[in-house]
Amino acid sequence: RRLERGLLPTPLLDGSPLRFAARYRPGRSRALLGGDFYDVVRTPDGTVHAMIGDVCGHGPDEAALGVELRIAWRALTLAGLCGDQLLGTLQQVLEHERPDDEIFATLCTVDIAPDGRHAGLCLAGHPSPLLARPGMPAQLLPYGNNGPALGLLPGARWPRMRVELGAEWSLMLYTDGLIERRHEMIDTSIDRLRRALGSSREHDPEVLADQMMADCLDGLDPNDDVALVVIGRS
Repeated sequence: RRLERGLLPTPLLDGSPLRFAARYRPGRSRALLGGDFYDVVRTPDGTVHAMIGDVCGHGPDEAALGVELRIAWRALTLAGLCGDQLLGTLQQVLEHERPDDEIFATLCTVDIAPDGRHAGLCLAGHPSPLLARPGMPAQLLPYGNNGPALGLLPGARWPRMRVELGAEWSLMLYTDGLIERRHEMIDTSIDRLRRALGSSREHDPEVLADQMMADCLDGLDPNDDVALVVIGRS
């Protein structure tokens, strides 16, 4: 347990006006780590980079691979990589480190500009983030250019999409463990989460993260990993 606790991420946001909260629930009994992973870092130019991902499966091998991908993402981000170049390198890491050729990982990365008003978004087979702004319905960010999950297609590309955030907002990244329910379409599940986020009057990411976990965990598979990241600007 001490080893697993030491492998959980410590966000690097010193100097950023953005606020951050994360929630994590592994599906494995008595475990602190699962196949889901996340991280947030601020680079010297003031850009805040956030990511969330999911290695297929729920065992210790998948948890170890998730940690490797998270650490590799942080190192590559601090080295100045982003977007398609970063994801292509992460795919190489996955291909070399996975215990089986059928193992893959989904990933969502966001790089928020220093002024906090826009961001770049890359998706590798992962659900798109949700954006909430005061006085407006919460919205699902664009996912039309969603690339394949890491480890599926050699030479794949992951286009970076520019998204407008505005002056005050909350951005929520999540894994499918928060939304998937048996006998329910994934679009229905995401829409439920979107409505829950849009109906909240909270702006504190810590409170908002607790609300979303409480609203969405009822009826979920207890054996599935769940990860949630909320970043806010006000």
